Amino acid sequence: MTRAPLSLRLVVTIGALLLIAPILIIVIVSFGGDGYLKFPPESLSLQWYDKFFGSSRWWSSLWSSTVIALMASAISTVIGFLGAYVLVRSQSRWRLWLLALALTPMIVPQVITAIAMFYSASQAGLVGSLLWVAICHSVIGLPIVLLILLATLQNIDVTLERAAAGMGYSQARIFATVVVPLALPGVISAALFSFLASFDELIIALFLTGVRTQTLPVRIWNSLLLEVEPTIAAVSTFLVAITVVILMAEWAIRRVGGRQ
Repeated sequence: MTRAPLSLRLVVTIGALLLIAPILIIVIVSFGGDGYLKFPPESLSLQWYDKFFGSSRWWSSLWSSTVIALMASAISTVIGFLGAYVLVRSQSRWRLWLLALALTPMIVPQVITAIAMFYSASQAGLVGSLLWVAICHSVIGLPIVLLILLATLQNIDVTLERAAAGMGYSQARIFATVVVPLALPGVISAALFSFLASFDELIIALFLTGVRTQTLPVRIWNSLLLEVEPTIAAVSTFLVAITVVILMAEWAIRRVGGRQ
């Protein structure tokens, strides 16, 4: 296997360090013992984590983000799985148009999507509804699910489904006993990524959440506008940790699925 030139590896390494550096600074600042954001901190302390985990306001936002992300992940994964299966197995000439339509949320600026969703929600009195926010978040998670599951389902040998059909299995039974087990690692990966997309979403949540249903990113945004408190660094570090855990879980699932 040919190794990349030293200059290219050096450029990639420097670029990666530049991207990671702000995150590392926030993590270090979150352990500071000063009464304000300062880098490097003069002393180390866990006081900002104590304020974060001991605050009912932050816990309420964390709960809202988790509930919304779980519902959005479930909705986008189910719809995306069924849609990906239809797109992979269908021979219709319209499937590429349907795929392009489903991927539109990745192209349209999110602020435009958020305004449209807010207008619909305000007309129906749904602003502040956790379920409505989850449905809107599932819209941005759907393209991610589709792309992952399209790749997963294309690697499933269609002759296995034909063999099951030859044994008298119905289409629903083939889907449940053949397709779903084979695609399960990809389904879990898609669900994790859609959960992450919803959990970190800010723009749509800014338009659709109310005072009692503020998500964690919205709470961080409001705190930055009103008062730059060091607790924000601890919350941001917590979000980074959640992201790392989910990415590691997805990587482990992929490895286990690849060995089967």
